[in-house]
Amino acid sequence: MTNAAHRVLWTVVALLLVACGAVTLAASLGELPGVEPTAALLGTALLDGWRLAAPWSGLAAAVTGALLALAGQRLLDRELRGSARTLRGTLSRPGRRAGRTRMAVDVLARALERDLAAAPGVRLARVVLTGAPPHPDVWIRMDLTADARAADARAHVDAAVRRFAATAGCEPAHLDVTARIAPARP
Repeated sequence: MTNAAHRVLWTVVALLLVACGAVTLAASLGELPGVEPTAALLGTALLDGWRLAAPWSGLAAAVTGALLALAGQRLLDRELRGSARTLRGTLSRPGRRAGRTRMAVDVLARALERDLAAAPGVRLARVVLTGAPPHPDVWIRMDLTADARAADARAHVDAAVRRFAATAGCEPAHLDVTARIAPARP
């Protein structure tokens, strides 16, 4: 699911919980027309059925509650981990002819690192790809030597990212570059 789909799902869940709580509160306060505050909210037939299935009704409610709690925990876990995960596996792109092109994401990240590190004045380059494969977010951290020029490093990053986009067939949605310049040695 996308982030927008998760937000819509959480909004629907929240609205359902608020609506159920509001109806229950209004019924318990006697504000719903035709409902007595002391009467069973879901009807006497359901209450009689609950009492008739006495030992099993409580077990069924407990199992249902546990399954709902597990589903909620999994949904929350996916929501909290979803945006921070890096891409893994392969990027798969349809070709002009029959077939698909598959590329390992780790190989692409290492290739971009090697391309960036090949520039003069670059000591080390690290690349992390996150987000959706057609338009991934590219996070670059470069360690530059003390004599490196910022304009040259910027031009090299621009050229390397253009080559990456042409090779991978996907344009980065977000590019974040952090450059650290090492202090000059005395």
